[in-house]
Amino acid sequence: DRLALHQLFENTPLLGMLDLFSGGAMRNFSVAAMGVYPYITASIIMQLLVPVIPRLQALAREGETGRQRINQITHWLTAPLAALQGYGQLVLMQRADPQVIGAVGTLPTVAIIISMVAGTLFLVWVGELITSHGIGNGISIIIFGGIASGLPEMIGRSFLARENLLGLMAFVILALATVALIVIFTEAHRRIPVQYARSTFHSGRMYRQTGSTHIPLRINTAGMIPIIFAMAIIIFPGTIASYFPNNVIASTIQNLFAATGVLYWLLFFLLVISFAFFYTMIIFQQQDIPGNLQRQGGFIPGIRPGRPTGEYLNRVITRITCGGAFFLAVVAVLPFIAQKTTGVVALQLPAIGLLIVVGVVLDTMRQMEAQLLMRRYEGFLK
Repeated sequence: DRLALHQLFENTPLLGMLDLFSGGAMRNFSVAAMGVYPYITASIIMQLLVPVIPRLQALAREGETGRQRINQITHWLTAPLAALQGYGQLVLMQRADPQVIGAVGTLPTVAIIISMVAGTLFLVWVGELITSHGIGNGISIIIFGGIASGLPEMIGRSFLARENLLGLMAFVILALATVALIVIFTEAHRRIPVQYARSTFHSGRMYRQTGSTHIPLRINTAGMIPIIFAMAIIIFPGTIASYFPNNVIASTIQNLFAATGVLYWLLFFLLVISFAFFYTMIIFQQQDIPGNLQRQGGFIPGIRPGRPTGEYLNRVITRITCGGAFFLAVVAVLPFIAQKTTGVVALQLPAIGLLIVVGVVLDTMRQMEAQLLMRRYEGFLK
C-alpha cells in the first residue's frame, strides 16, 4: 500500500534515517531499499574490532595485503548484517502499520529478504567497480547520488513556502552558510611539524641529514559517524515505545523522544559530542602515529620520541576535537534550528545530507587533482 507506506515514513524518524542512505529507495520499498547501509555498518564494526582482536591488529600492520584481507572480511560480514537489517525493517513496517505490507508467510518473507540482500550486495559491487575504475570512493559516490537525487523534490517543496518569503530567504542563506562551514571544518587541520634524521655514507665518512614534514591532524577526524551513532540511539526509545501503542508509559516515552521536542534535540546534541570524542580516539589509536614515527626515525621538535610523543599528540587531538565535535553537534541539530528561526515548516534542512555531499565532493576533487598532477596537466590546474 503506497499511501500507507508514505504516511509511515512521514511519522517514523528511524525509517527516515535509513532512507537517507538508500537515496529514497526504501521509501519506495525497492530491492535496493537498504542501500549500502549494511556495508557501512560492517565497516564501522570492523574499525571497532581491529584494536580489540589481536589477529585483526596483526592484519592491519601487514600493509596493503592486510587491508585487502580486512576489506574481504568486511564484505563477508555485510551479507548477514544485510539479512538481519532487512528482516528488522520488514518487522518494523509490519508492526508500525500492518496495512503497508500485509500478512505474509514464511516463503514470501524469505524472498523479500533475499531480494533486499541482493540489492545491497549489487550496490556494494558497483561501488567497488567505481573505486577501482573511476575517481573517488565508489560507496561514497553512491550515497552522494542518492542524496542528490532528492534535491529536486526539496526545490519543489520550496514553492510551497512562498507565502513566507522572508523565512524562505533566511532558510536559503542558512543553507549556504551551512555548506561554507562544512567545507571549512572538513578541510581544517592542525599541522604537527616532524623531522626525520637519515644517515648516509659517502667517501668513507658518515653524514647525517635531516628532512622536515608535518602530520595533518584533522579537526573533524570522525566524519559523520558520530551523527549516525547518536541518531540510532536517540530514536531507539521512541521506536521501542511505538510497539506498545496502548501503554501509558510507552506513550509518554514516545512523546518525550519525539523529533519535534526540545529534549530529543538536546540529547542528540550531547550524544554527537560524546561519540565524536569516542570515535576520534579509536581512529587515533589505530593509526599508532607515535610508533610509526619512532620506527621511521622521525620526531617532533622539542618532544622526546615514544611515550612523550603519544601524550603530546593525545593532548593536541583532544583540544582540536572539541571544535570538531561542537561543529558536528550543531550540524546535527541544524534542522530544528532552521525551522524555529525561519518558520518554514514545509522544508527541512538536510544538514546530515549536506555533510555527506560536501565531503564526497571535496574528496573527489582531491582525487581528480592528484590524477591531473600525475599526468602533468599543469596548464589546466593553473
